[in-house]
Amino acid sequence: MKYTILFSILIAPFAVFAQSNEVKTKTINDKKKAVGYANVLLLNAADSSFVKGTMSDENGSVIFNDVTQGSYLLKASFVGYKDFYSEIFEVQNAVELPHLILAENTEFLDAVTVTAKRPVVQRKIDRYIYNVENTVVSSGTTFDILKRTPGVILSQGELLVKNRPAQVYINDRKVYLTSDELQQLLEGFAGVNVKSVEVITTPPAKYDAEGGAILNIVTSKNLSIGYKGSFNASNTVGILPKYAVGTSQYYKTDWLNAYASYTFNSRFDTKTDEGFIQFFNPNGSEKTTWDDLFKRDTRTFSHSLNTILDFTLSETELLSFSANILHTPRANSDISGRTEIYNPQGQLDSLYTTQSRLENQNDNFLFNLSYEKQLGDNGASLSANANYIDYTNDQTQTVATRYLSPQGNLLNANAFSTIPTQNSKIYTGQLDYTGNLGSWGFEAGGKFSGINSESRQEFFNTTGDVNESDAILNDNFDYTEAIYASYFSFAKDWNKWSFKAGLRSEYTDANGNSRTLGVVNTQQYFELFPTIYLINTPSDNHSFGVEYSRRIDRPRFQSLNPYRYFLNENNFQEGDPNIQPAIANKIKFNYTYKNKLSFDLYWDRIDNAMSVLPFQDNENLTLRSVNTNLNYEQQFSLDLTYSEFVNNWMWMSVYASGFRIENEFNSLDETEGTVAKRVNGMFLQTQNYIIIKPDLTVTVANDFLSNFLSGSYEYNRPQYRLNIDIQKRFLDGRLIINLASEDLFNTYNIPLTSRYSNQNNSFFAKPESQKIRVGLRYKFGNFKLRDNSRETSAEEETRLQ
Repeated sequence: MKYTILFSILIAPFAVFAQSNEVKTKTINDKKKAVGYANVLLLNAADSSFVKGTMSDENGSVIFNDVTQGSYLLKASFVGYKDFYSEIFEVQNAVELPHLILAENTEFLDAVTVTAKRPVVQRKIDRYIYNVENTVVSSGTTFDILKRTPGVILSQGELLVKNRPAQVYINDRKVYLTSDELQQLLEGFAGVNVKSVEVITTPPAKYDAEGGAILNIVTSKNLSIGYKGSFNASNTVGILPKYAVGTSQYYKTDWLNAYASYTFNSRFDTKTDEGFIQFFNPNGSEKTTWDDLFKRDTRTFSHSLNTILDFTLSETELLSFSANILHTPRANSDISGRTEIYNPQGQLDSLYTTQSRLENQNDNFLFNLSYEKQLGDNGASLSANANYIDYTNDQTQTVATRYLSPQGNLLNANAFSTIPTQNSKIYTGQLDYTGNLGSWGFEAGGKFSGINSESRQEFFNTTGDVNESDAILNDNFDYTEAIYASYFSFAKDWNKWSFKAGLRSEYTDANGNSRTLGVVNTQQYFELFPTIYLINTPSDNHSFGVEYSRRIDRPRFQSLNPYRYFLNENNFQEGDPNIQPAIANKIKFNYTYKNKLSFDLYWDRIDNAMSVLPFQDNENLTLRSVNTNLNYEQQFSLDLTYSEFVNNWMWMSVYASGFRIENEFNSLDETEGTVAKRVNGMFLQTQNYIIIKPDLTVTVANDFLSNFLSGSYEYNRPQYRLNIDIQKRFLDGRLIINLASEDLFNTYNIPLTSRYSNQNNSFFAKPESQKIRVGLRYKFGNFKLRDNSRETSAEEETRLQ
């Protein structure tokens, strides 16, 4: 029997299916407004037994397919409304019923924001959707929501999906910020503005071929005319204090939506690094061992402003202008280090101390203009948008080193300073069409992006009274890039099958010129990026799917720039202007049971995968971390996802992943040749959202990671984190107070080791992962009014980091 089912799955796309009866209606409230995401059940008229269930879409539309002939009635329900039962109706062929009218239930209206029970995780053909609107999940910041989205791993400050770095979009537009700036921005964006998070593990052709999985944040839609505003503040205590204050204002008329938000962040962060390097002689014996201890204290002030103007030109036309400004006038770090040098017998030979000052100022300005027009009554639309981004980063670094004997006597001293700067300008233009070709859904579009980045570094020897520029270590690096892209995709649902396929083409013309080093890297290439999805749903309880995609990962600007950032004169990081783009292929098989339990079996491989690799020079006793290409990286994984309301007061989700990660790279020491690394690991994530009272909720989240591989670094021991959040609402929901704890047992930071052949080094980075945050938010005006709050971004900006 099971082989018959598998055979039918494989041949069904080519089969001819019989016609089916269809039942249509719509859920509305007693004010004749659509009620989206209501639960609707199809029941037998004879005994009210369950036949099928579905959920109305955002506009309230309800469709039941494949309904056999007979007598039925419908039941509609949604939190805050009384249940509605339709009249009995007969199905002989297609039926369109009167609207299902839901009346408000005043006894439960106050609890709507915390007790909504519509499905929290919803699957579609190319993504799964984590619905958080009107749930306790939305009590924190937007960054909190991302960290707790099923399947998302936060590792070394980076958001990972399927063990790969994820890109963040907001309302289908890429966020153009570095990792730190993105976190800073989303921590100032209240979670109550978020409707859902779409986890797109295999992005379709509509999205840029750059990067891996996508986390698309969908914000709430505006509903009614009025004004609202809010004030928010938070104070976080780890080792050092951090606070943020902000306000948002929103006003809506028949033709204008105006939104503005401002946040000021003041952070005082500390981080301690423990390092170990074992240098070797040519014969493989130990030469010397260095133990490092570094401490970095960073004081940051930043201002973020987001403003949006939506103009309704007509019933079918919308014009929008938005600006996203992040100004960081101060991000200064004081770094102190001590390195102890031991001989092979374990005796202290000497030591040196380092004092470093890093001053950083950056600005990121993003301006967006977009236009959207609905075409006819069949849902077709045409949209156009343009972005301009201007990014500036100015730094100054001074490093002073003192070499001492074991007794503390001064042996030598030197000092130097660097002045690196970067200015990048990005221009994008995009045109998209969405509609239908017969019974097929159709999307097509084109995009142009132009990038111009200029980087400079001046290096000065400042030992004693000397202040001399070093022409060898100075650098001027210019990078230009133009990408021309077009795409189309088709989608169709029939009987128990769903199919979607697309093709994106991209032509890239890039030029990197290191003027001082005389290194020019010119790349011109044309690539095709297909995506295919196929899902079979033999019954309401089971679905089977397969998908394939091809993607590209282009180098970040900083990784192309060959200038150096120094921890001390013996430990530095540098870029490589000859880095090549990486090409990724991925295939995934999925089985889902009752839309609650899901299994993903997948393989992906990235040729020329980009990474930062540490290489120790055993002769000159230095450690340099180089941005470079691996030969390849691949992983095999089996993932399990489960989510459900366990009872009326608790929602639970479980995500478990067993994986094997492999990579291969060439050692910079030519005598070592090719190096292969592999690890087997497991990631487990559980989340429980507990409603103690309508105005009091508790969130408990656990993360466990057994092992991981990043470039040549392996995680030395398991990584675990426990977060507990408590939220209390006052004044009918106008005042919200949060108490949040992160990494309660301080177990999330672990050592990383790179060990092979004549390489043996490790570091243990210990930022402030154990924190307690107190947050306050007060809403005024018509605070139940939903706004047009969203972020505007563009794909290319992530490469600024």
